[in-house]
Amino acid sequence: MERIGLVGAGRAGTAVGAALAAAGHPLVGVTARSSASRERAARLLPHVPVLTPGEVTERADVVLVAVPDDLIREVAAGLPLTSDQYVVHLSGTHGLAPLQGLPATPVSLHPPMTFTGDDPVSLDDVLFTATAPDAARPMVERLVKLLGAQVQWVAEESRALYHAGLVHGANHLTTLLTQALDVLREAGVADPAATLRPLVTATLDNTLRSGHHALTGPIARGDIDTVAAHLAVLPDRTARTYAELARATVELAAADGRLSPEVAAGFYEVLKGNRGGDPERYRTGEAPR
Repeated sequence: MERIGLVGAGRAGTAVGAALAAAGHPLVGVTARSSASRERAARLLPHVPVLTPGEVTERADVVLVAVPDDLIREVAAGLPLTSDQYVVHLSGTHGLAPLQGLPATPVSLHPPMTFTGDDPVSLDDVLFTATAPDAARPMVERLVKLLGAQVQWVAEESRALYHAGLVHGANHLTTLLTQALDVLREAGVADPAATLRPLVTATLDNTLRSGHHALTGPIARGDIDTVAAHLAVLPDRTARTYAELARATVELAAADGRLSPEVAAGFYEVLKGNRGGDPERYRTGEAPR
């Protein structure tokens, strides 16, 4: 079983390190420069010695470089790596490029998961995404399998596209829900999170199962008046987000035939200029729902 050395004690690194240690991989050392990193390492990796980067590297078979994306190349280049080792980073957007030219075998191994840094995280259901030369694949598959997780392989040239999909689906979801919570609060809703939770949870589950077929709401129904009424009352910044997502939703609904070209054109006219122009133009007399 490979000896793991952890360079960096950030949230992702300590979480993955703790999961590896719990699965039986020997962690030979961790680096921790800041007080926050030292506290996190003490909490999640209590039996792992805090060492210098050189000491960690010299003791390890697999050196896990868990530092911010922009520092991977610089930090990895400063390690006393050998051709008998693997050097692994956890970045989603980068493939092997930051590790090129190093004597160790390079691996990019990304866990698409959010980490708080406060508690151990189960990685059982995580589908790790890896980019690596063929010689490293058995080690990667062995390591991930021991975590109870799975691995998929993404080509070097597709890493940025892969990570963009994750960010758009997860990070931007936080932005969207934060805006929605603010709107509900402004409407006088006492507990916006409790109000949204059942709807958002069901929508997420349905969409992950059925993709665009899970779409419901005013655009799927062709309710131009409702969208116009929303744009008339939303704050400017939220209205711009709403309008941009509404345009994409109209395209989605029109592409699968749920909206006629005429209704789609009506939506586009209302959405023009973000605030929707004159909401009365498409008023049908039906109350928004």
